[in-house]
Amino acid sequence: MVNIPSTIKISFRALRVNKMRSALTMLGIIIGVGAVIAMLAVGTGASRKIAEQISSMGSNLLIILPGSTTSGGVRMGAGTQPTLSMDDAEAILRESPAVAEVAPVLNGVAQVVYSHQNWSTGIIGTTPSMLTVRDWPLSAGRSFTDQDVKSATKVCLLGQTVVDNLFGDMNPVGQVVRIKMIPFTVVGVLAVKGQSAMGQDQDDTIYVPVTTAQKKLFGTSFPGMVRIIMVKARSTEDLGPAEKEINELLRQRHHIGQKQENDFTVRNLTQIMQTAEQSTKVMTLLLGAIASVSLLVGGIGIMNIMLVSVTERTREIGIRMAVGAKTWDIRLQFIIEALTLSLIGGIAGIVLGVSGSKILSALAGWATVVSPLSIVLAFGFSGLVGIFFGFYPAYKASLLNPIDALRFE
Repeated sequence: MVNIPSTIKISFRALRVNKMRSALTMLGIIIGVGAVIAMLAVGTGASRKIAEQISSMGSNLLIILPGSTTSGGVRMGAGTQPTLSMDDAEAILRESPAVAEVAPVLNGVAQVVYSHQNWSTGIIGTTPSMLTVRDWPLSAGRSFTDQDVKSATKVCLLGQTVVDNLFGDMNPVGQVVRIKMIPFTVVGVLAVKGQSAMGQDQDDTIYVPVTTAQKKLFGTSFPGMVRIIMVKARSTEDLGPAEKEINELLRQRHHIGQKQENDFTVRNLTQIMQTAEQSTKVMTLLLGAIASVSLLVGGIGIMNIMLVSVTERTREIGIRMAVGAKTWDIRLQFIIEALTLSLIGGIAGIVLGVSGSKILSALAGWATVVSPLSIVLAFGFSGLVGIFFGFYPAYKASLLNPIDALRFE
């Protein structure tokens, strides 16, 4: 029967005798585990950042852009020809079963003034459904209503960046701001959204009723014109059907023939962002796989050192066999030595990886997230490396002939 406590004691004593060699052997594992944890932390942080940006935009989103104009043979691109209207938005909501909510948009930029403070920001004329489409709650006050849209009421919702620049710590609800010198009553404050995927401050905005924007702020080329229509599908699975239904409906409403190009463009924003998130996840796995190579290199280093150790300790092995040590005693001794080197190196590597990811986050400004799973995987892999690369030297040591081993010089 294998005497495990005695074997462990002998293994640890052998490692203590060669402290420098043991430390250098562990170095490969330390660097490998640290690199795996740090790289996975960078990749996970990037993936989580994109996921937050997706959720900040809203879920199951489609955006409809107007058509393009052609001047002197030059096509100006999507959005240059006004072709969308409030009636189009209402028809989409009414006739498309896959659509949950629709928000028409007429946007522009204007100077906003309160007391002695002023701020230039984006003004978005829309309907109350925009808050549902964008999954954007209020932090104070109330939203404007459908009646405000019908009456073109001069009310507005402020983004947090606008509040900070115009009001500071003061509560803006109920106050009057001037947009293009027209007084608007602040009825609510939008909750903080943060940056978009393109780095734009989503909180630097003001929402007003779309009819107010059309009649009193920006004007329109034709009655009811809007620049964008944002659509929220009922579910992720309904994005495809909703896109198809919208294309068919708008082609019919705009009297577009079979061989004519659309005078609008439907884009699936959720799908674009999810593709970016998926790419980041693949990059995370790739970074982890590359970092894992250093773990394998560390394992090969352990095997080389253990083979040298077997050669150096041939006489010791022969003496142990001569006094009754079994084959598995010898094998277990060297496996425990290799496993100990790997696990101690793994613990040091975890400390290095966590510290390295925090330093990267502080110095480079990268979002890093150290997940418990990455630590468990890196530590477990380092243990497997110790067992795998320690087995061959252990196996080789156990096959030594006691008489030949005792004669070894």
